[in-house]
Amino acid sequence: MKKLGNCISQEKLTDNFVPTYLTSLSFLSAPKAPAELNAKVGTLKMVKLTLVGRLRDGLPMSQAPAHLNEDNLVLSSYKYKAELVLKEISRGALTNPKMTVLIDHHCFHCLVGDGICCIALCESWYPRKLAFYYLQDLRNALAKVDRRVLESFSEPYAFKRFDYVIGKIRERYLDTRTQENLFKLNSDRRNDPDIATEELANIMRSCHSSGSEARTSASAQTKSTIWSSQVLEVIALKWTPITIIVAVIAILVWTRIVLNEYDMLTAW
Repeated sequence: MKKLGNCISQEKLTDNFVPTYLTSLSFLSAPKAPAELNAKVGTLKMVKLTLVGRLRDGLPMSQAPAHLNEDNLVLSSYKYKAELVLKEISRGALTNPKMTVLIDHHCFHCLVGDGICCIALCESWYPRKLAFYYLQDLRNALAKVDRRVLESFSEPYAFKRFDYVIGKIRERYLDTRTQENLFKLNSDRRNDPDIATEELANIMRSCHSSGSEARTSASAQTKSTIWSSQVLEVIALKWTPITIIVAVIAILVWTRIVLNEYDMLTAW
């Protein structure tokens, strides 16, 4: 006890006094802050990819993250599939203004309106209601953009300035446990919108079948165009009377020859 008292007396006493010979014990180490843990857990359920496109022609105008890593083949594959969903929506194959497309362990949440389609790729357990709040915020931001600007783009992903806007809005939805996001999740539970659900496999199957039908129709239209062209019409109008006259003359000549041979045979 005397030795222990000497050790304690040598320590510098402060308001948060902890003897140096106890600081190595694990049960005295400071725990992680709850906010830090909540943020870490919340970011596991994140919006991974966002795409904003034009309905008129299915042109993707903006995306977030703005620059995908070329080595990240998985995310690049999802980007291609998001573009496919956008094309199907733009051609009218998918008509619901709000829909969720299931793919693997992820979902494409789609919000359509005002000539614009916003698509967000989330993990399947990310709250769908929160995802559509995110998409609605994107559409509200787009509503402030001059319509002529949106119609002026001719190249994919040319709306670079909006990439930054998407990124700033996306940051607010990475953590599902913030007070703002929890309030959104708990508000108007009885009035949750009815959102259609589709399987990406069915959409791709429909896309392939419609593509083959389009090729068949184009081939038939090409043949029809050839035979109904104005050139053939002019040729027909010009040469049909001549052909008829030549045919009549040939028939008369052949008839004359046959009659002459018959007269010769009967004369014998």
